[in-house]
This record gives sequence, C-alpha cells and structure tokens, in this order.
Amino acid sequence: MRRRKLNKNFVILVVFLLVIAVGAVAAMKFLGKDDSTDRKDDNKPEVKKLKIFDEDSKTRPVAVMINNNHAAWPHAGLQKSFLNYEIVAEGGITRIMALFKDVSDVEKIGSVRSSRPYYLDYALENDAIYVHWGGSDQAYSDIRSLGIDHIDGMTYEGRYFFRDRSANKTYEHTGFTKMSMIKDAISDLGLEEKTTKDMVFKYNVDPVNVNDQEGAIKADNVIIDYSRYHTTSYVYDETNKVYLRSMSGKSHVDAVTGEQYSAKNIITYKVNNKSIDSYGRQRLDNVGSGEGYYITNGYAVPITWEKTSRSAQTVYKYKSTGKEIELNDGNTWVHIQPTDRSLDITGNSNNTEGEE
Repeated sequence: MRRRKLNKNFVILVVFLLVIAVGAVAAMKFLGKDDSTDRKDDNKPEVKKLKIFDEDSKTRPVAVMINNNHAAWPHAGLQKSFLNYEIVAEGGITRIMALFKDVSDVEKIGSVRSSRPYYLDYALENDAIYVHWGGSDQAYSDIRSLGIDHIDGMTYEGRYFFRDRSANKTYEHTGFTKMSMIKDAISDLGLEEKTTKDMVFKYNVDPVNVNDQEGAIKADNVIIDYSRYHTTSYVYDETNKVYLRSMSGKSHVDAVTGEQYSAKNIITYKVNNKSIDSYGRQRLDNVGSGEGYYITNGYAVPITWEKTSRSAQTVYKYKSTGKEIELNDGNTWVHIQPTDRSLDITGNSNNTEGEE
C-alpha cells in the first residue's frame, strides 16, 4: 500500500516537472520569436522622404510677387520658398514670384510688388493662392476672368500686409507680409486650402546626376542676362552641392538672416517678349514650346519645355530621351529669359563648354 502511494507521488512529480519543462520551452520560443521580430524591425530600411516639402500634403502653395527693383534690395523670406520664377518686367527689371508650401515660420516676406499677367499663368499651373500688392489693369482683369484666388495689399494693407520703413526705402519698396498673415487671410476670406493638382515638378529623394545625360556640360558658373539693367548669376558650391545666387554683381542675401540665397535646381529657357504700352509693360510668348537647360549638381543638360495653355502645367523633358525630368530634393529657380539676351554656362575644369 505504501509502495503504491509512493508510485503515485512519483508520477505526480514527474508530470509536474514535465509541465514546467514544456512551459519553459514555450516561453523561450515566445521570447526568441519576439527578439527575432524586434531585430528584423530594427534592420528595416528607413523610408526616405523629401525635405523641401511634404510630398503627401495637399495644401495649396502660396505665390508671392516679389519686388526686384535694385532699390528695393535686400529681399526677405526667400530662403523658405521651394520654387521661384524670375521673369523680365518693364524697364528691364525682373520680378520674382516665390512659392511657399507648408511653412509657418516666415516672419517677413518681400518686399511685395504688383501683379503682371504672365505671372498669373504660373500661379495657375501650380494651383497657388496669389499674393500681390496692386497690379496692371490687364492683370486685374485676368485675375477676375480666370477666377484666381488672390490676396491684394491694396485692399488689405494693415491687416494682411505691413509697411517696414526702417530701411529708409522709398514708399513703394516698403510693403511686406508674413506667413501667419497670409494664413489668416486664407481663412478669413474663405479661400480653398486644398489642391487636387499634382505638383508641376517631380522630385527624387536620391541624387539626380545629369552628367551622364547626352549633351550634358560642366556648369560651375551660370550667367543669365535679362537686360542692360539686370543679370542673375550663380556659382556652384561643390561642398554643399548648391548654386550661390548673385544679381547684377552683388550677392543675393536675405535681409533678416544676412545669408546668401542658393539654389539646388535651376531651369532656364528663353521666350519672345514685347512691350505693349508706354510704360514698357511686357507680353510674353510663354504658351508654346522650346528648349532650355536643367542645371544641378555642377552640370547643365539640354531640356525641352511645353505649355499648352495659360493654366496648363509646363512639362519639362530631357531633350535627348524625351523623358520628363526629375528634380533633386531642394529649392528651384525657374528663369524665363528674353530671346535676345545671352546665357553663359561654363565650367572650371579644362573641359569647359558654354552657350552664348
């Protein structure tokens, strides 16, 4: 009887030990599986995203008309614009349209200047909210007929625009705005904040090197001549992989930061222009097609451009392949130059080439 009891206790002990052993093995497998999963997650490649703006955002860009009369320099706020258009205006002066997207900390933008009709075409193709201070009669007419959402300093001075007279400039060069004011205007005026359009340019998070494209030339120095009054030029900064901007022989610097503006991508092409009134205001043949250059990372490559209507997005392609270009992650300056002015692109190496 006693032996049976001992046998029974022995069986219970063995079963108990087996249960503990099975539990320990299961726990080890479970913990091992978790460790393996964690290691696998740790080794997952990080998804690269654009730095210049949030490519998933559907927020409409804001396009601000920038005064580029030499007497208005220096500018403010252009270090935060992701895309800029520089086009000739009356008197050989250029104006700049600076586009901003998903930025909130630009405390001073300007000085802000009046609208010209052909800038509206690029506001339209970017589906941008257009910010200006006045405009020509034709520009105002086009803003109405084309249904462009706009914010005008002539109407909203003191509310969404302000004067800065600290720099001792003449009155027309003292108008500025800031991003918080623009956002208030968009909300107060009930302007549509979201877009259904794709961006005009495609971007690549990996470096876009155009030196292997057919026709590519070294581009360490770029001189874009607009008129006897104004020239824009760039010098390639090999260390930072950007182009440092100058205008008419002076470094293009920000009034607030004191830093020189730079460009990651430059696009330049020529169109016919013509004076249309006694003030010398211009008409541009910018709807059509032609050739130009895409310049980045120390090289320039021939491209084509085509714009089929005022609101249509301009399509830029490599001339040799017909494939649409992709831009490097960074800001872009688009230069639309008169056909009778020179463009010089040169390199610092022995393999220097250029175009007149």
